[in-house]
Amino acid sequence: MSKQLLPGYIIRRGSALERSLLLKFMQRTYQDIFPNEDFSHLEQTVKQYFSSDTPLWWVEEEGEQGAGSREQGEIPLHASFPMSNPHPPIACLWVGNAIDQVHGNRHAHIFILYVVPEHRRRGIGTALMRYVENWAIQRGDRQIGLQVFQSNKPALNLYNQLGYQTQSIWMVKFLSAEKETQG
Repeated sequence: MSKQLLPGYIIRRGSALERSLLLKFMQRTYQDIFPNEDFSHLEQTVKQYFSSDTPLWWVEEEGEQGAGSREQGEIPLHASFPMSNPHPPIACLWVGNAIDQVHGNRHAHIFILYVVPEHRRRGIGTALMRYVENWAIQRGDRQIGLQVFQSNKPALNLYNQLGYQTQSIWMVKFLSAEKETQG
């Protein structure tokens, strides 16, 4: 069942049959930020975490027959879209569960929010964030968590405008494959 998200756009709940489309959206999300990397390993993430407990929503244009521009070489997001619906998604939101490590409460955690470039700056990201906030409130969550790359300025601006705050900093250290020897 779908409903209007914004004028011209509808939102609908995804299904387990759309695993490969979710994977394409995830790969495109990361390729936008890191264009020279291979993200085939994300298949394992989808396999491990995508379930009936981790809802997925798709945003589609209302009344369009899958029209849209596609640059050469771009991953065709509609390639594995169910043929029963002629409207390929233009955005996706996938949510999981996490445990607040300070208070021990379960809360929603956004795995991915992605809007295809041709539909950005139209309020879709904001509408999706408000949608998931209402969903989380209805199920009793007291917070929503997400991870965003420091280099993703548009996403950081969106989350800051919506009142999200930095709670922690995720730090990494890349380790050399060679064993260092002391002399």
